[in-house]
Order: sequence, then structure tokens, then C-alpha cells
Amino acid sequence: MTYKIIADSCCDLPLEFVEKHHIHIMNMVINMEGKEIIDDLGKTFDREAFFKNIKEGKIASTSQINIGTYLEVFKYYVEKSEPILYLAFSSGLSGSYNNALAAVEMLREEYGTVDITVIDTLAVCLGDGLLVYEAANMKAAGKSLIEVTRWIEENKLKLHSWVTVDDIKHLERGGRISAVSATLGTLLNVKPIIIMNQLGGLVPYAKVRGRKKSLQFLVQKTAEGIIEPENQTIFIGHAGVPEEAEWIKEALLEKIKVKDIKIYPYGPTIAAHTGFGSLAVFSFGMPK
Repeated sequence: MTYKIIADSCCDLPLEFVEKHHIHIMNMVINMEGKEIIDDLGKTFDREAFFKNIKEGKIASTSQINIGTYLEVFKYYVEKSEPILYLAFSSGLSGSYNNALAAVEMLREEYGTVDITVIDTLAVCLGDGLLVYEAANMKAAGKSLIEVTRWIEENKLKLHSWVTVDDIKHLERGGRISAVSATLGTLLNVKPIIIMNQLGGLVPYAKVRGRKKSLQFLVQKTAEGIIEPENQTIFIGHAGVPEEAEWIKEALLEKIKVKDIKIYPYGPTIAAHTGFGSLAVFSFGMPK
């Protein structure tokens, strides 16, 4: 029996891949200066214009997916008797996962048994995307819903996410750090390094002086932690800086032999929080 993979738009996978694998995307909504932007993987919004806006200091806010939206989407597939595998981005960063669970319970009250599997990926951005990518490829190779679910649960805590933020002032404008910290960080040219913890939260890991050193840090930590790189596809994400993402790719290839490295831009949901110039590397390593 076939099944439907559902993911959030902040998985940041390219639209072509999503359409090829018939993945249903739950679109996040971003508000910038009173205007709503639908994060639909670039289908209707201008990604480069969005990057330009955040580079100029404009602030965007995001909201979680509500229960009603989940009910509508899940109900559609329940009534088609098509099993669902929903890979939700981290519950440590949004209430969307819990809203999805609430929607499933409401559908059980209405229909009795419903075949809906909801997984908290404990990941975001292209970390979440890498799990969705692997799930879609496994499904295309004929793996069952149970096999894919088991693989995701066994491997999600092996996902390593190394992130650097270039614009500390953006973090200040968004209320994520104090004005004093932002000023000192700017003066000292400090670039924060952020990771995902076991609870799916973003936490500071280190502070590096200088942009080049921050990129080298991401490369070094990825190379140190990766397991069986020759069997892996690594994802590199960026917020408007493809040239630096390419530099990271080449630096990684000098250190490790990998199956493939793919570079994709952040979507607006993630870029709204990181600011322009953020870069991230996602791979599988030892469990966190």
C-alpha cells in the first residue's frame, strides 16, 4: 500500500524534489511589515527579494501551523484511505508538532482508527530536509511506511547541525540577544556557532572571531563528527551567500570523501530568524 509523506515548508528542500516525490508540504506563514508571505518553497514568493529585505534590516515574524490546517490536510488523506507519514520540524522550536498530534486525536474521535504517523524530527531547516530527503528516497526505493518510520526514529538523533550566523545585529533586532551583546559582538567581529541539542532546541556552542574562521569551524566539526561519509549526502544551507556555501563544499571535499554534497538556500521561515549570511552544514554522525 502506498503512503503520503507530509513535511513542513521549513524543510527547505527544492520544489523540484518535492514535486518529483509527491511530498505534501505544509506551508508556513511569515509576516514582514504587515504583509503575509507564504513559504511555499519559492513557488510564489521572491526568495532573493526576501534575502535583500532582511539584509537591509527588516524583521519578519513566523507563526506555527494551526490545528485547523492539520485537520483539513490529514482528513483529506484519511478519507482517501491513504496512510500518512508526517515529518514535523522540531517541537523544541514550534508548537506545530503538538498541534498535529491534537488534530490526529480529533480525527480518531471522528473516524476511529486513522493511519497517521507523526514524527518529531527534532530538526529544522535542511536538517529536517535531510530526513525528509532520505525518507522520500527510501519510499521511492520501495521501502514500507514501517521501514521508513523505523529508520527516521533510529537516525534523527544522529543528525549533526552546525550553524553560523553572520549578522549579530539581526539577532538583536529580533530580540534574540541584547543590544550590549550585539554591539560587543560586532566590534569584536564575533560569529556565533549554533547547534541543535537532543531536545530539538537551538543552543550556542562557540563564538569564533572572523567570518572565515566560522566557516572553517563548520567544516572542521562536520569532518570530525561524520560517520561513513562515503554513504552520505551532506546538505549545506545558506541565507543569500551561495559563494561561501560553495567554499564550504570544496573545503569538505578536501577533507572527506562523500557520496554527494547539495547546496540549497534557506526559505523565509528560517532566514527570518537567522538573518542574511547564515550558513549551515547537515550530516549524520555519532548520536548526540
